[in-house]
Amino acid sequence: MRPVLVSFVLSIAMLAGCSSPSASFYRLSADPTLAATSTRASTRPVIVGPVTVPDLVDRPQIVTRDTNNEVSLNEYARWGEPLRSSIADAVAGDLALLLASDKVAPASRAIAETNAWRVRLDIQQFESVPGDAVAIDARWTVRRFGDDHALTGRSLVREPVNGGDWDALVAAHSRALASVSRDIAAAIVGSGLN
Repeated sequence: MRPVLVSFVLSIAMLAGCSSPSASFYRLSADPTLAATSTRASTRPVIVGPVTVPDLVDRPQIVTRDTNNEVSLNEYARWGEPLRSSIADAVAGDLALLLASDKVAPASRAIAETNAWRVRLDIQQFESVPGDAVAIDARWTVRRFGDDHALTGRSLVREPVNGGDWDALVAAHSRALASVSRDIAAAIVGSGLN
């Protein structure tokens, strides 16, 4: 009986050692500390999207850069939604604050209006270095549906990561996107398009 008990205890111990850690899911967010860039609220609806991201980071896992030529995909630190959607949500939230408007939404939740402005974001770089910094290179265009006139710009942002965990890394990306949103809002307000 004793060999059976020892075998059973060893089997249970092996199974317990084989369990894998559970995944954590993250999403980008608007920066609640942003203040309106103008004293008058925007009256024109703004739709954020489409958003493109590099193929390297267009996956559920958070991708980090280890060296200049090496990246890692973390199976246990994942985006809670597609990165394109999370970026659109964060930028829409930022622009709503910056433009003092409740008429800003990501394309996935917006009703197309003929007088709405559409913000297209082409993310050229979305780099993550844990415990160090994140970098975003975004090209953006703001145009009205069916209009050839457009505002264009490029935002290059490097934001330090304030900590060594995944929360700190994602928060740094949210702050970097807030800088991109500031550039877009300043262009809209400065052009009188709102």
